[in-house]
Amino acid sequence: MNVNQQPHMATPYGQPQPGYQGYPQPGYGGDHVPSGYPAQYAPYNGPGSAYQQGPPQGTRGPPTSGAPPVSGAQNYSQFGQGENQNGPPPMGPLPSTQSSFPRPPHPTSQPSAFPAGPPPTSIPSQLPGVMQPQPPVSQPSPYHSGPPTTSTGFPPQVGAPPRPSFPGMQGPPMASQGPPMASQGPPMASQGPPMAQANHILPTQPGMPPGPINASLSGPPPQPGMQGYPPQQNGAFGQVRGPQPGYTGPYPGQPNYGAPPAAPASAPAAPKRLDPDSIPSPIQVIEDDKANKGSEPFTTGVRGQAPPLVTTKFQVKDQGNASPRYIRCTAYNMPCNSDMAKQSQVPLAAVIKPLAPLPPDETPPYLVDHGESGPIRCNRCKAYLCPYMQFSEGGRRFQCGFCNCVTEVPPNYFQHLDHTGKRVDCYDRPELSMGSYDFMTTVDYCKNNKFPQPPAFIFLIDVSYNAVKNGTVGIVCQELKTLLDYLPRENPDVESNIRVGFVTYNKVLHFYNVKASLAQPQMMVVSDVADMFVPLLDGFLVSVSESRVVIESLLDQIPEMFADTRETETVFGPVIQAGLEALKAADCAGKLFVFHSSLPIAEAPGKLKNREDKKLVGTDKEKTLFQPQVSFYNTLAKECVAQGCCVDLFLFPNQYVDVATLGVVPTSTGGSIYKYTYFQAPSDQERFLNDLRRDVQKQVGFDAVMRVRTSTGIRATDFFGAFYMSNTTDVELAGLDCDKTVTVEFRHDDKLSEETGALMQCAVLYTSCSGQRRLRIHNMAVNCCSQLADLYRNCETDTIINFFAKYAYRSVLSSPTKNVRDSLVNQCAQILACYRKNCASPSSAGQLILPECMKLLPVYLNCVLKSDVLQPGADVSLDDRAYLRQLVSTMDVAESHVFFYPHLLPLQKLDVESMALPMAVRDSEERLSRGGVYLLENGLNIFLWVGVSAQQELLQNIFGTPAFSQIDPNMTSLPALDNPFSKRLREIIESVRAQRSRYMKLMVVKQEDKLELIFKHFLVEDKSNSGGASYVDFLCHMHKEIRQLLS
Repeated sequence: MNVNQQPHMATPYGQPQPGYQGYPQPGYGGDHVPSGYPAQYAPYNGPGSAYQQGPPQGTRGPPTSGAPPVSGAQNYSQFGQGENQNGPPPMGPLPSTQSSFPRPPHPTSQPSAFPAGPPPTSIPSQLPGVMQPQPPVSQPSPYHSGPPTTSTGFPPQVGAPPRPSFPGMQGPPMASQGPPMASQGPPMASQGPPMAQANHILPTQPGMPPGPINASLSGPPPQPGMQGYPPQQNGAFGQVRGPQPGYTGPYPGQPNYGAPPAAPASAPAAPKRLDPDSIPSPIQVIEDDKANKGSEPFTTGVRGQAPPLVTTKFQVKDQGNASPRYIRCTAYNMPCNSDMAKQSQVPLAAVIKPLAPLPPDETPPYLVDHGESGPIRCNRCKAYLCPYMQFSEGGRRFQCGFCNCVTEVPPNYFQHLDHTGKRVDCYDRPELSMGSYDFMTTVDYCKNNKFPQPPAFIFLIDVSYNAVKNGTVGIVCQELKTLLDYLPRENPDVESNIRVGFVTYNKVLHFYNVKASLAQPQMMVVSDVADMFVPLLDGFLVSVSESRVVIESLLDQIPEMFADTRETETVFGPVIQAGLEALKAADCAGKLFVFHSSLPIAEAPGKLKNREDKKLVGTDKEKTLFQPQVSFYNTLAKECVAQGCCVDLFLFPNQYVDVATLGVVPTSTGGSIYKYTYFQAPSDQERFLNDLRRDVQKQVGFDAVMRVRTSTGIRATDFFGAFYMSNTTDVELAGLDCDKTVTVEFRHDDKLSEETGALMQCAVLYTSCSGQRRLRIHNMAVNCCSQLADLYRNCETDTIINFFAKYAYRSVLSSPTKNVRDSLVNQCAQILACYRKNCASPSSAGQLILPECMKLLPVYLNCVLKSDVLQPGADVSLDDRAYLRQLVSTMDVAESHVFFYPHLLPLQKLDVESMALPMAVRDSEERLSRGGVYLLENGLNIFLWVGVSAQQELLQNIFGTPAFSQIDPNMTSLPALDNPFSKRLREIIESVRAQRSRYMKLMVVKQEDKLELIFKHFLVEDKSNSGGASYVDFLCHMHKEIRQLLS
């Protein structure tokens, strides 16, 4: 790589900032940090020694089928910031930053481009598309005299028109020699079937004069020592712009933007960076998939076909394999043997969401009843009857698709076969023709061989001083009065048979008797928290309809009773023990809703101390901060799972509460954690209440056990999610709701054959909210391949990233974050190097070639590497990191996609007449126009970014004021104005919220306002505050890693 290759730089930032997830931080400004951040990546242009291979300590890449060799600890960050030595200022709009609480701009001068003086210029760069300064004529040039072309590709544009001066344009249309570029990047050229297309980033022509490209494609006269470039092959990432001859005017805030920088004579000419429009665009891939796969229903009958992307709206027709809403795989062509899997390093995994909700136009799974003998299963491996069973002997026996064992068909299930060997009733029976269905079970499938009682919900409310003062006690009690009418039920016309109970607590616990026959609720206090028991049986768990009057009286009295409390200390362990004991006494499963505000420091089991220590971040001891500080909660979680007691935790902290420890029980029981830091009723109440309503009402199964069976040749070896495992095969979930996913990794234990493919069956045994014991079955068949090219043709990058994130986020419990990042980079480089070596047509080492279905792997992987868990900014709290780590562990692919690569919509392009949304733009500051308004959402937050020059009419339509200065940045909901634009925008926000499992609070961000630093944290293609690389720089780094592996 050329030493004078100079990536973009961002200014360092100062102190934390109010407002991220509701954090009003004290003091803005304040002390500035030293200007040099500990950079994660050494300069991409740094000395070769920064990239030597050597094993890191104690971590491995996410296993695929054998641990990959791991590359050395790589220090690849931008150069140190702040040493202002000779060299031009960086070009281009300043990239944005990525840290949870970014900091205000540092008042130092612009950081310089070359930290250690001008580098030597004699090494020709092998990296494509990176714009080089023109070599002196005497120097041999590595480039070919004319642009490389193909029959379908376009030559790199040389005479591209100059870029306009403001950062909002996506790039000018190309000169008339090529078709106009789409705003998201030029069209991709391709020859042959799109799946087989290799992707190249073209080398650019250094120093070519601007001017028309004439028909003969002649370039400047060849220079001495030229080697021709091989012609470019199928599939280019579009044209790379030639050196931009002159930008049209100074960029605000940068002297003479685009003019030749004033530099000492010894400095080389300003190097140009890789053009972002010439590298794979997530938006382009998403739009192409919508166009190609969004119109037809996706039928699941064909084995091994990859579904549309999670960003595409499509209808599913179940014809024998589970819908992608239930199961998504990393690869739909599995390698036939473990050697091939090891060689490619592609993880083999499935992300399973057993109770996923379906859109209204799709049929929910049918309920199948096989009578008193229960569901029919294989005698040997116990797989349930499914479309992969082959009937024989006229229908009297079936051969199992998983283990090949032959089983007798029970007489009451017998049916004749047709001329193809299929049962004549095949299409009348969901279990013989569908990918997903439910079975009714018999008493043999129940705990202690007796049918379960209906489940119970217990609400445990913190009434300490903090909880009363911030308003949560009053809000919860008021909301429960109406919410209890909406407890989950299977038949909307029948009342729910879930019973409810109530406890309040500070450092003692108060139980309430709300028996229907009482005139007033009765309170019983348990102050011996060391030995928790439930002081009443009759009257604690009641039916809402029978005890409504007493319950409402209680909910009115609780806020008054504790209004003047002075008790600041709380307990936590005994609170969960109390709920667990109550469920044991009632002999039922259920869910605890715990509303908690502070670190439990009162003397009691599970007491915690404040261990927040920022000095450990980035050290080998950092992993201890993600581990629970006491083992008490692990033992308690195990007891909860045994009883079917699921815990959902709502946290309202004003300081450190040790989420890593408090979260152990929720994340081991299939529960959820919701966190409202610095909760303020006026701005946060809406978010909390929407989360609570959805959490109480959503479909949920209790006391669940999940097992994944596979056909001979592979087996499930590793599991990720919120559950408990007491053995190697059974995933135990005290509760399993419609949002939870379990991710399963597979390994080879034998060879697979291309004829039969690979089968998996996920069976979940659970108690429905009406108290019925059921089985939910999902079946999936994928192809097997003996050629690497087939594997790389049929992978799903979004699912691979979901798996990598979960793998990495679990690894931080046992390895330093730097090792975790390095092993991810190394595994990704191995995947791409294996493709380059074995599947791509030969070409210059200077070209980066990516498989078509993985061309976004680098940009998405970089987003995971820069995330707050793996590379936090200085202002991200430990609690936030623990919270996000636990949150991602149960995310489905759609949620992880938007979490790591947020959705950014240009509202100035919104057409109010159309139901279609405007095409999203890429997550980079360069894509924002000062005259625009943008909506950004990532599943947890919604931002409305308002450009400083936004049109008055647009502002009037959205905010009811034409003046930028009059927009209130503290608003959390948009005014309901009587104009089509306002109505449409509010509809869009509501529909986006409806797609996500958590309610997203709206934040209005005005350009150049202090809140903008938080917004920029989500512009993930740019360099981040915490040292994370920009997309362009990471792609260069990835290319270097791949070439190192190949050499």
